[in-house]
Formats: sequence, structure tokens, C-alpha cells
Amino acid sequence: MNYSNEESIVILVPGLPNELAELCLLKLDPALLSSVCRSWRRLIYSPSFPPFFSLYALLSPLSTHQPANSTQFFSLDPISSKWIPLPPPPPPPPPLHLLHRHPAFISRKLPIQSLTVSGHLVLIAATTHHFVPALPCPLLFDPLSKNWLFGPPFPTPRRWCATGVAQGAVYVASGIGSHYNSDVAQSMEKWDQKKRMTDWCWEKMAKLKDVKFSREAVEAIGYKGKLYMVNIKGNAWKEGALYDVSSNSWGPMPAGMLAGWNGPAAADGDEMYVVDEAMGGLRKYDSESDRWEAVIESMEDLKRAEQMAVGRGRVCIVCANGRRIAVVDVVARPVRVWMVDPPPAMEVVAVHILPRMSLP
Repeated sequence: MNYSNEESIVILVPGLPNELAELCLLKLDPALLSSVCRSWRRLIYSPSFPPFFSLYALLSPLSTHQPANSTQFFSLDPISSKWIPLPPPPPPPPPLHLLHRHPAFISRKLPIQSLTVSGHLVLIAATTHHFVPALPCPLLFDPLSKNWLFGPPFPTPRRWCATGVAQGAVYVASGIGSHYNSDVAQSMEKWDQKKRMTDWCWEKMAKLKDVKFSREAVEAIGYKGKLYMVNIKGNAWKEGALYDVSSNSWGPMPAGMLAGWNGPAAADGDEMYVVDEAMGGLRKYDSESDRWEAVIESMEDLKRAEQMAVGRGRVCIVCANGRRIAVVDVVARPVRVWMVDPPPAMEVVAVHILPRMSLP
């Protein structure tokens, strides 16, 4: 690929066609390429270069006097260590308003639910200032094209629901709509994102046995072909449920998994992690023995953790009341931990790990 403007054609390696030079440069670390010259720096952010992965964060202003739509998505470039704003999502009718803190309830954080599927970021549920569901359909962001897309309209827009991904499909369960409805609180719907856009729709799946999962916004964790969820966040007594994707059926969560599920959880492939928000420990689940194994016994910064994401050998944890992100390298021995701060005057609502955005 040639990088050109009106005045010149950029040569990647003198004496080599750019197509051949690219094949040579693809084998090198993007951080090394970025430090050499401007043309190589442009190459690593181009669509033709295999994307490296970045940390994405949904951020909300600390002040409750900001405009109703001031919640924003950012990406942390791992090479420059700079926060880069994503293009704003298009407002579906009615205009998009996402409420995280309400001036009348400053001690209460209202959930804004997002997830990742097939390399895309999906905004799926939130609340407006009128305390009704904010999204008539999911909003999907493609990092490589930097475009937002509309997902299929919800049969019943909802909030305070369970959301998760398994085998390339998005699932939404329970929650409430504009008003509480027991049918919605027991319902489960599936959007197969692998289908052609023209075939996108929500399919009704097997119902939950009761309405206990409509009390709070929770993550349904996709792990080994199943979705796992608990009905209450934190270290309180809770109930768990298991949804088997292949049989479209519900069952009980394994006892050991439920006993150790004491905070935010996330999975990547065959690895599932949880943060014990009371002890500040990071645990990894062993499905053969049905128990959680310690990765970090206890760490003050991980206490009261709020949300987490797992991918590419990293566990990223929202902590310190949304003021910091702890990054844990679980591949290194011993494990390495470092802290990332959000942009000034912003707090972190959620984090995700996705391919880097293409840049001009």
C-alpha cells in the first residue's frame, strides 16, 4: 500500500516497493516501528497492518452538572500512552442520553452496560434522566473502520439487565423496561452478530425460572459454551444461574464457582477471573476442581473493584471508585500490576480490550 498525498508518495524502505517493505515490517514490534520514523508510525495504524490491541474505556464526568450526553468512549493507545476519544455514537431517535449519576442521587451510580463481540464494542443498555431505558437498539462500534452501526431494535428496550456474549452472539436477559413487567424480567433474547446485517434480529430463548435477575445490572460471563451470572453484585449472599447455549436451557451454577464469585468477573476463552472486592484478591477459576485459585492474594487497590475485562494475557480492573484502572499481566511470573489513570475530571464506568483504531 502506498501512503500518498497531493505532494508526494511516502516510501517505507528506500529501494523496496512498499508492498514488499510492508511484508518485512509486519514481523516487527509495532512499538519499535513507531520509534523509528513517521512513515512507519503511520503504517502501524493503517488498515493494512495487523491491529495490536488497546484498552477501551467508557468514561463519565465526575461532575453531576455536565450535559446529559457527556458520557464518552476513549481508547488508550499502548504505544503513545495517550487517551484518544472515539467518534461520538449516532443518536438513535429519540436523542441519546445516558445517565450515570443523577444530581438528586449523587451517591448512586446508574449502570451503563457495554460489551465486546467479534472485535466490536457494543453499547447495549442504560438509563435516561427520566429513568427509562435509553437505547431502542444496541450501538456497535468497529475500531478498524471507526464507524458506529445500529443493531436490531429491541422488542422491549430494557435496563438493569444481564448481558453477555457466547459463541459470537449477544444475549440479554431479565431487567426492566419503562415499567416493571414479569414477562420481561424472566425473558432471554439472542442477537447473532455473525449473521448478515440484513438478517440481524432478536430471537426469544428459554425463560429464566424466576424474576430475581431483574434487581441489578449484571454481566453474563461467557465461558466454555455457557453463560454464567449472579443476581446480586458484590460480596453479599446471591443466587447463580447457568445458561447452556447448545441446549437452550437453564441450570444451577456450580457450587464452588458461586461460593467464590464475590465481585466483578470476566472471561477470555477458557480462562475466567473474578476479583474478591472485599479482600482485594484476583482469582482464576478451575473448572475441573470447581474452585477459585489465587492469582493475587490481596491488594489494597483491588478492593471495591467495580468492573473488569480480560484479554491478550491482561486483566484490566476498574477500581478506586472509578478513578483508576489496574492492569494485571497474568502471563508474567510473578504477575505484574500497574495503574492507569483516566483523563482528568473523568471516572471509569467500564473497560474493554479491543483492536486499536485505524488512524489517518
